[in-house]
Amino acid sequence: MKNESGFLTVRELPAAERPYEKCLQYGAGALSDSELLAVIIRTGTKGERSVDLSRRILLSCDPEARVSAISRVSLEELTRLNGVGSVKAIQIKCAAELGRRIEADDRRKPLDVFNAKSIADHYGFRMKHLDKETVMLLHADAKGRIFAEECLSVGTVNCSLVSPREIFVSALSKRSVYIYLLHNHPSGDPAPSQDDVNVTERVANAGKMLGIKLLDHIIVGSDSYVSLNETGVI
Repeated sequence: MKNESGFLTVRELPAAERPYEKCLQYGAGALSDSELLAVIIRTGTKGERSVDLSRRILLSCDPEARVSAISRVSLEELTRLNGVGSVKAIQIKCAAELGRRIEADDRRKPLDVFNAKSIADHYGFRMKHLDKETVMLLHADAKGRIFAEECLSVGTVNCSLVSPREIFVSALSKRSVYIYLLHNHPSGDPAPSQDDVNVTERVANAGKMLGIKLLDHIIVGSDSYVSLNETGVI
């Protein structure tokens, strides 16, 4: 069946393969990634069912069609796909953001700023899907409690720009005792570049002179992280 616009819908599928019916009978967990996405976007294109369009969207985002990839593509990239207009792109990105927030709620627990894994687990899940390199600065008091966080830089796909000066202007204004740097590598590989090491050393040295200690600089990858404190850079 086609809707008024002529786009093919999931009703074109046999009843046993329709995502809505499958969800009602077996629960949402029984749906494949493309079927879940088909429910969200609702319609396909002329000559292409919503499930087929969803599968094509996932493949265009990632060669292995991993659903997590939709978090890393931008609205502009989605709308460049044939059959994906601004409405469908917004629906997809909002669904991805909802999933991110659900995961954030599940991960709420006390942070230990002296433990790299604690910080990486808390912030890494929301940074690993970003498609541009983003630098975050965390501010902690004398007891190691984080009381502020800010985004210092959003770079290109493989470069971020941040200077020690802006870090300590912010840290001094907030009366921070400790600071923490985090950034992501959109490539998925958290291995530090020489620039990463150089910036970390400059910030750590400046912090020693100002009495504001850089506790760590964590680089987030797709499934892992690197602590420049644990590797001996700091």
